[in-house]
Amino acid sequence: MRLRSEELSCLCVTCQVCDRNMAARGSVEEMRSRVILGEFGVRNVHTTDFPGNYPGFDDAWDQAKFEKNFRVDVIHMDENTLEFDMVGIDAAIANAFRRILLAEVPTMAVEKVFVYNNTSIVQDEILAHRLGLIPIRADPRLFEYKNQGDEEGTEIDTLQFQLKIKCSRNPHSARESSDPNELYINHKVYSKHIMWVPLGNQADLFPDADLRPVHEDILIAQLRPGQEIDVLMHCVKGIGKDHAKFSPVATASYRLLPDITLLQPIEGEAAETLKKCFSPGVIEIQNIKGKKVARVANARMDTFSREIFRHDDLKNLVRLARVRDHYIFSVESTGVLPPDVLVSEAIKVLIGKCRRFLDELDSNHMD
Repeated sequence: MRLRSEELSCLCVTCQVCDRNMAARGSVEEMRSRVILGEFGVRNVHTTDFPGNYPGFDDAWDQAKFEKNFRVDVIHMDENTLEFDMVGIDAAIANAFRRILLAEVPTMAVEKVFVYNNTSIVQDEILAHRLGLIPIRADPRLFEYKNQGDEEGTEIDTLQFQLKIKCSRNPHSARESSDPNELYINHKVYSKHIMWVPLGNQADLFPDADLRPVHEDILIAQLRPGQEIDVLMHCVKGIGKDHAKFSPVATASYRLLPDITLLQPIEGEAAETLKKCFSPGVIEIQNIKGKKVARVANARMDTFSREIFRHDDLKNLVRLARVRDHYIFSVESTGVLPPDVLVSEAIKVLIGKCRRFLDELDSNHMD
């Protein structure tokens, strides 16, 4: 069957319109789901998928849709570090979660230092400050917050530690020695010298508790014969929002999942150059029919130095982007609590905030 020229012309116009619509929709999808890293700037950084912003897209909140798309994948976990992916959330929620980990998950830390004797060269104020920053291995969930007006601590809200040490000469050291480690005894004051002194019935409440500093090798001061330190410390429950010493994490950060696309095959020496532009393990070279061909092996490992834009022959062959709703979290605990426990406690804090907000809305509605 032959088509007339008018019909062919209409068919061509229709195909062109469909191609343009598909291209436009693809561009919108990219804008909604990817943050694009260019040579001179970053595009699509703002969240735009709110109701009514994109014709043809239903962006109204739907709990079933959220539960379907949301997931948490644990990538790596050891004693003090945790790396996990949180997928399907907005940047505001991810950042709120990070800030809660830093500032609103409680821990126990030295709040008061009673100095009975300090003849070291470290001033009392500096000594107290150093003691306050030593992480204490004590589960804060077992204690209550101390009331502001209470001067004396009790067994339910305070832990007591003592540091009492005196430096003396080693009578067995060699006469010609000049090494302080041989000449003196207790000339270095470490966190391992801090001892727990039970308050009230704490010895019965925590019979198996290992209450002590997290690390035993933190250097507090150095002494010489005749110098001594005798202090008593009170630890209380607090949050990092009040003081950094209460922060349970050494670091808590997130980054968006990298997305690297090769827009056309890259072969030969160009493939080798491309591999050097990215972090180790991101690009690998395959041997296909005797040719070196580059492929993206693991985009997750890239740090996006954007070294590729220094090469004019390669910069237009690669698209650098980040997945907008895929967050890679890294949590490093100070050792007070395991990182997975810190994450679960942060989730509880966030749930509590949401409940208080809903209660406020209900109370205002009733008024």
